[in-house]
Amino acid sequence: MAKLLYITANPKGLSKSKGLQIGEAFLEAFRVEQPDVEIKKIDLFEADIPKMDAELVSARGKIGGYGYKLEELEEGERAKYLAMHDVADEFVDYDYYVFVSPVWNLSSPPVLKQYLDNLFVSGKTFNYTPNGAKGALSGKKAVHIQTRGGLYTNTPMAELECGDRYLKIALSFLGIDVLDTVVAEGFDYFPKQAEEIVEQAKMKARETAAQMAKAVLTV
Repeated sequence: MAKLLYITANPKGLSKSKGLQIGEAFLEAFRVEQPDVEIKKIDLFEADIPKMDAELVSARGKIGGYGYKLEELEEGERAKYLAMHDVADEFVDYDYYVFVSPVWNLSSPPVLKQYLDNLFVSGKTFNYTPNGAKGALSGKKAVHIQTRGGLYTNTPMAELECGDRYLKIALSFLGIDVLDTVVAEGFDYFPKQAEEIVEQAKMKARETAAQMAKAVLTV
């Protein structure tokens, strides 16, 4: 049975979030292709995700750079280090990933970066090789559903958008096959056309869901 992890970074909730509504259309279409898929939802605004604070940075450095053993860490360091691994272990256990987030100030909500920081675990999600770092999650599939108030596609603003670009870079670094982003944009420019923009994005989301569900997973 395939497993899909649905990760959202929008505090508005389904009734008010255009992105989450598009995301639900994606999930519905995916289930048509894979009725038995196991789906878990993570709301990053509700989840307890470790922050990359002084204790966690210290723990990572001690173990990764100085050869400390887990039991040699201070209590707070050890707890946060284990919590980071719990997040990464859960992520690795899935085959498909769907990220849903808006553009906030040219990037994504901070909680998404906080979550991604927990996924960069040497020996688990990537490995150091003589030729540089190499992702360990090859064969898995991911897609990003992103809503934008402004207009970025084929405009000078495209170079300023950092949320989708960073997510794609991060996931690709881990070896994941990243599909084209489902974008709904221009809500601030065309507020009266919001419903039409959402419906068009839902169509794209359904098409992308079918594409991802039919794609062959490789190891």
